[in-house]
Amino acid sequence: MAMLDRLTDPGHTALVTCECQHGVLGPDAVFPDLVDAAAKTGLVRNIRELSAAARRVGVPVLHCTALRRPDGLGASGNARLFAAAAKVAAARPGAALAPGSAAAGLHPGIGADASADLVLPRLHGLGPFQDTGLASVLRNLGARTLVCVGVSLNVALLELAFGAVDAGFQVVLPRDAVAGTPPEYAEAVLTHTLALVATVTDTGELLRRWTP
Repeated sequence: MAMLDRLTDPGHTALVTCECQHGVLGPDAVFPDLVDAAAKTGLVRNIRELSAAARRVGVPVLHCTALRRPDGLGASGNARLFAAAAKVAAARPGAALAPGSAAAGLHPGIGADASADLVLPRLHGLGPFQDTGLASVLRNLGARTLVCVGVSLNVALLELAFGAVDAGFQVVLPRDAVAGTPPEYAEAVLTHTLALVATVTDTGELLRRWTP
């Protein structure tokens, strides 16, 4: 696919992970159904492989994370999703995405590299383009195409994809490195919504293009 070769050329591509955190994808996650859906796609393994391949060919890796202070200061409260997540976190403190906590940290299975990768956290909003400086950082890195991975296709990844397109970036989505719930919804949104604004591919296709 010549178009995919051009889109994902390492010279102008960045890999962006979305909410790949221990409290989102780990055993004590806020939404267990999302963990199950991610497991079915092999999401964590695929993101680890994509991240390693990206670094080998000079593609920058950025991790966009969601945080919430224990007192909720600065957090969004204007959507049912925020209230549901706060309720679960209050009942299971181990799942709370408090700054500096194990839950807020990147999932160990994705193989983040603290010396090479960038981490951009947010305290509010539905996705990574909400006042995180993501667009500016990406432009400073020379990125024109974003390979977006992580969770979820229900909310945050939608915001990431739409925000990227609105900011002028091309978007590539490997279908086996993203997840949402229920799985049939995730497949439908990839096919009927995201395929209209992004190039949908899979991990294997990207790994073949990022093999030195």
